[in-house]
Amino acid sequence: MPENAFVVRTYPNSIEAEFAQAVLDANSIPSMLLKDNAGEMLPFLNVLHPVRLVVRQGDVDTAVRILDAAAATDPKPPEKPLLS
Repeated sequence: MPENAFVVRTYPNSIEAEFAQAVLDANSIPSMLLKDNAGEMLPFLNVLHPVRLVVRQGDVDTAVRILDAAAATDPKPPEKPLLS
């Protein structure tokens, strides 16, 4: 990992991390995902080593602000199960 790269968020799985990375990409902030799960062959390793979203040092504040705004507008899950 480059010296000027910082972890701005961690995620329990690649899907959530890729959505967050897409939000940053849409706002022209370069980022990368660091995963330690044997190339997705052993996804249970994410419990021990969550997926890390990394940005450059100069983009940390902007990335955190954008991700916080995206999380605030994220719809809440339904309170009741759809199937009973």
